[in-house]
Amino acid sequence: MTDFLEGYSIQRWLESCPQGYLQDTDYGHELGENEPALLLEDPLLREQAISMTVQLVAGERCALAASSGLINSAPDEASKRFLATQTLDEARHVEVFSQRLFDLGVKKRELDDVVAQLANPNLVRFAEILLEKVDKRDFVAGVVGQNIVLEGMAFSVFELLHTSMQAANPKFAQTLSGTIADERRHVGFGENRIGSLIRDNPEKRPEVQQMQKDMSYFMLATFADRFRDGAVGEERDRIRAIAPADSDVAEPEYHGVNVAQASPEELENVLTNTVLGEFKTRLGRIGLEYQTPDMP
Repeated sequence: MTDFLEGYSIQRWLESCPQGYLQDTDYGHELGENEPALLLEDPLLREQAISMTVQLVAGERCALAASSGLINSAPDEASKRFLATQTLDEARHVEVFSQRLFDLGVKKRELDDVVAQLANPNLVRFAEILLEKVDKRDFVAGVVGQNIVLEGMAFSVFELLHTSMQAANPKFAQTLSGTIADERRHVGFGENRIGSLIRDNPEKRPEVQQMQKDMSYFMLATFADRFRDGAVGEERDRIRAIAPADSDVAEPEYHGVNVAQASPEELENVLTNTVLGEFKTRLGRIGLEYQTPDMP
């Protein structure tokens, strides 16, 4: 437990996060940076950016509720303290993505209504499955759902978005880079802490594995909705028009796929395969057997 305490202490969090990669930033990006003018001037692109950002807000609101709810059910002080830092991370994520909605023209008084209206129903159900475990004070299932499944999904989604946005929108790309760093730490906690609890509570395996399967299905259904309606292709093509022609990242790659040239189906496939592959690896490390979800 000593190494665990050192690796996930509040002191380490202060040094790496608020005193580290977030220092001198404004809502996660450089001071004075703005959304690209062409994005704000193009009604369709702006609408698509709002819709995508709403999904991030909805996911991070779930993460905030889960991490804060798990604190009192944690079996040791080290886990409680880490989850306290994660709660602040997730609150920051909610704030920075909400701020992006404001930057895109959503009025503050309309935020909750916009999120309720545009949040994907499959993503809402994904969140409900996790929060049901948290509400029951099921720490083992809650941490697997939060720090392996939800955070693992978010990590890969943010990486894909970051790759796509580096040239066209440095402001949003930098905001994403900070959330990626946070998610990497959260996933590490899940792997390092929950393995011993799974070994001590082997009877939890079937229930937790079923939860992973159920959450994975609704995650894939969310991806399907996002990629198969044609909006991703339109949005990507319009974003490419914003990117500087001589940008060093004009042809970005994500796990070997050219994001600028790939079809929406190819992007969906590479994201799906990346997330599910990571689930399988991480669950194996903590003594759980990955369950293949039904395909939407």
